[in-house]
Amino acid sequence: MKTACVDHLVVMASDLASGVRWCEQRLGVAPAAGGEHPLMGTHNRLLNISSAEHPRAYLEIIAIHAGAPKAIPENSKRWFDLDDARLQRQIAEHGPQLIAWVASVPDIAAASTALLRMGLDCGAATSASRPLEAGVLTWKITVRSDGKRQMQGCLPTLIEWGDVHPCDRLPASGVQLAALELEHPRADVLQEACAAIGMGAIPVRSEATPRLKARLTTLHGALELNSLPHAA
Repeated sequence: MKTACVDHLVVMASDLASGVRWCEQRLGVAPAAGGEHPLMGTHNRLLNISSAEHPRAYLEIIAIHAGAPKAIPENSKRWFDLDDARLQRQIAEHGPQLIAWVASVPDIAAASTALLRMGLDCGAATSASRPLEAGVLTWKITVRSDGKRQMQGCLPTLIEWGDVHPCDRLPASGVQLAALELEHPRADVLQEACAAIGMGAIPVRSEATPRLKARLTTLHGALELNSLPHAA
């Protein structure tokens, strides 16, 4: 029986080339090929970070695909706040950055409803896909029409995969996710929300500044990825 789990970490880059350089310099390894998202006009590179603690996890480096069309309505925004001008300026100034995390859930409709009962609208479950060398990768993901991350990215985006998961095709990278921790001034609400979708084991601490903290082990030792303070 499937259970909720950490699916992937989202690192935003101004462009994929800078995201690849960041990964090589920061994590000591080049990310694997990803693909394009026709729905959002974005593209990505992926890194398998599965571990004993998080057995089906990966890191996604994502960027707007300059010049590529997007299929969402003209007045809608891309996922993960990628169209937010303040966040774009932060990334341009500081380089690629951890901005969000995604939780895999067995029933995305039920998980979304549980959050909505708490007054947390993570958006409609949208069907998305991207082509593979053989076949198509399909999934359902919660996306608001305004593209906004909830609770400054500390509340996860929800995803429900089809028959294939990216980790099925990703080689081991030598990088593993040891722990994911969340900090937020509304820690009680965030903890309750995580529990409502089956992610109650994720540590949540009360801090004035919302922040994601991912502890990784690499071939060169342990390191921590932190999100930047929310753009003001």
